[in-house]
Amino acid sequence: MRRLAAVVTIFTFALAFGGHAQAAEIKALVSTAMKAPFEEIAAQFEKATGHQIIATYGPTGPLTKRISDGEMADVVILGGESTEALLGQGRIVAGSNAAAAHGKIGAGVAKGAPKPDISSEAAFKAALLNAKAIAVTDPAGGGSSGVYFSKLFEKMGLAETLKPKLRLAAGGPNGYAATFVVKGEADFAMQPIPELMAVPGIEVVGPLPGAFQNFTTYSASIPASAQEVDAAKALIKALTAPSAAATYKSKGLEPG
Repeated sequence: MRRLAAVVTIFTFALAFGGHAQAAEIKALVSTAMKAPFEEIAAQFEKATGHQIIATYGPTGPLTKRISDGEMADVVILGGESTEALLGQGRIVAGSNAAAAHGKIGAGVAKGAPKPDISSEAAFKAALLNAKAIAVTDPAGGGSSGVYFSKLFEKMGLAETLKPKLRLAAGGPNGYAATFVVKGEADFAMQPIPELMAVPGIEVVGPLPGAFQNFTTYSASIPASAQEVDAAKALIKALTAPSAAATYKSKGLEPG
């Protein structure tokens, strides 16, 4: 029965997103927080359509610069306001962008380790001050959460106090902040929840509280440099379809 259900799912997916006609190679640039759900949805899409996806994952900042500099890509998935900026530059095909998912920033600890209290803004501030070491993404790498925390700590008046405690990760799928926690080099890490979930041995404490939370929408769009526009449209349709909702939720995101 499971095999039959899988066959039916793939057949339905193929009908919805283009079948095997004129299989193409799709180049995609994808923000790190979208890596896990994108890989799952992309695998179903490839099986159903015959298209092949060549994906590169990284922080939003560097990926945005690559598109801004004119690099060829068929689909780009970016967080925050980057897509709007590229639209203003004429680097994104007008009307091609669609919100795929949105998510929150959270804190994570090693499995079994004491969890900091981040249930309120006051508790969160105390947790930052009481920690011996905190892991975040290096803002210099262009990761949106790293840039966010740099601004947040300044706004909180804690930038100089926290500076000696910070363990700065490179960002991207090979530079998750939570790896410092796994190695015992930080009490907890803070980054998008899907990125925390992607690191083995990490337990998510929860989302940051109140005004300290940062909601990010991840938009899929077609760069002006795209060579496989029809296939790219089909992929974006798959990424934003109702059937993708369960995948996003399982990876720490919300659809749309």
